[in-house]
Amino acid sequence: MSSEEQPGAGAPPSSFASGTGAIPQALEKVRGVLGGNTVPPAPPPTDEESADDDGMLRMSFMEHLEELRSRIFKALIGIAVAAILSLTFCNQLWNFVRQPARNALLSLGYAEDLVVTQPMEGFNIIWFKLPLLCAIFLSSPWLLYQLWAFISPGLYRRERRWAIPFVVGSAGLFILGGIFAYFVVFRFGLTFLLSIGKGQGVIPMVTISEYFSLFVNVVLGVGIVFELPILIFFLTLLRVVSPVFLVRHSRYAILAIVVLAAIITPTPDVFNLMMFAAPMCLLFYVGVFASYLLVLKREGGKFPWRIVITIGIITLLILGAVTYLSVTRYGYKLVPNWPFLIR
Repeated sequence: MSSEEQPGAGAPPSSFASGTGAIPQALEKVRGVLGGNTVPPAPPPTDEESADDDGMLRMSFMEHLEELRSRIFKALIGIAVAAILSLTFCNQLWNFVRQPARNALLSLGYAEDLVVTQPMEGFNIIWFKLPLLCAIFLSSPWLLYQLWAFISPGLYRRERRWAIPFVVGSAGLFILGGIFAYFVVFRFGLTFLLSIGKGQGVIPMVTISEYFSLFVNVVLGVGIVFELPILIFFLTLLRVVSPVFLVRHSRYAILAIVVLAAIITPTPDVFNLMMFAAPMCLLFYVGVFASYLLVLKREGGKFPWRIVITIGIITLLILGAVTYLSVTRYGYKLVPNWPFLIR
């Protein structure tokens, strides 16, 4: 009997790197929970995957703990360096952060200043919490690289080639989510909240702590939600889900997105709820598309990028022409806030 036929021969010493396609057995159970028999079982490893298995890193449980400690320490160092850098621009950063409150208060006819109720309140917000928040966004590529470096030992050699796309894509989506929250969601939500009670003897007195707390919850919440395409792509990479499964169960995903948007949104009205839910649904289908591209690549297929890019360029040219005509002939002007084009 050859070594391949002997039971237990060639089994990896670490359960972290075991399973089909470098998936732990726990992920096989997750597959059953997600869809039962609706998710097709992972195909047996190909000759390429079997060859890649020789390049898979083998680590014991204690080595995994040591690796985790090292990655956390390096991530904290990155945050500390970014926070020290942010300290040199605290005044400029605070003027940027308080701009939505200033615009909302002035548009409602109130004074633009925020209120401090404790002696240390302003110092804690402007010189400690604000640089820390800024450091999280600045160091997000480094933090996500540390995350990838920790999980990469459980992937095949060819799967570890996704390191740069994972770091760039996830960091870019996180920062894009923060930008979207700042310029769209937070501004409209704050204006709505401050307008409640206007004309009924209610004058808003917004403290700097309450304002910054709401700002952090919205900006970080939306930034994390924007990681949805990366999560879907990663689950497809580990063969937990497939594009067919995602499309078949998209109605449940949309329901979950609406519930999550209702939890995250700072206001109870339907308008602000949809401002959260609509981009999240779009991100879900972006993740499904990325999942489809990954499966297509595995099967050796090719996506018609030339046709899609051509259609995209034509669409952008049409939108640019419409915008140009709206500004030059019909008296519209571009503004830095939604809807970005007003008369």
